[in-house]
Amino acid sequence: MSFRISGGAKEDGIVIGNAYDKYGSRNPAVKWMMQRFESALSDFVSQVMPQSIHEIGCGEGYWVLRWNEQGLAARGCDFSQQVIEIARENALARELPPTLFEIRSIYDLNSKRDGADLVVCCEVLEHLENPEAGLEALQRVECGHLILSVPREPLWRSLNLARGKYIADWGNTPGHLQHWSKKSFIRLVSKYFAVVDQKNPLPWTMLLCRPRN
Repeated sequence: MSFRISGGAKEDGIVIGNAYDKYGSRNPAVKWMMQRFESALSDFVSQVMPQSIHEIGCGEGYWVLRWNEQGLAARGCDFSQQVIEIARENALARELPPTLFEIRSIYDLNSKRDGADLVVCCEVLEHLENPEAGLEALQRVECGHLILSVPREPLWRSLNLARGKYIADWGNTPGHLQHWSKKSFIRLVSKYFAVVDQKNPLPWTMLLCRPRN
């Protein structure tokens, strides 16, 4: 079944959702990378065995819909009205309730409303002008575990250049404002959460964390 993406659309001058359909790509290299990403993410979810999942910055809803199809109680939010409308359309196409998705900025999170056994925030922090404020907002959410992921730099941009993408921006994907190596990302996240485990599905850094008590 097809999955609609935003295709690099902007809202209030900010790139929303996915500029490139990495989920439906037929490129063998992209398919291989996405399989590794999914394997790493699924392994972390299996470790936690959550009763509920809240994805912050869910974009067009790919993972929320996948988890619901697997029988997990997952919901998602995103700051963009346009991308949430797309997520709701994707839900209806799969006969899932559009109410799984709501318009909500990461900066507006609060403890009880947004809490879940597992909070997931993948491919979000690199888009934020103030990622530390985003991490502080995530600290406010009541959760047992948190999964974070970001592109691993400079590898990410190098791979974009290798496939002839975003040459004028030195391989930087539209909307990416922050750039971290694996070490620098772990160092940043460790200021706010206890890092329990890490995975490195090429070309990402993915962390499983717990709140600091």
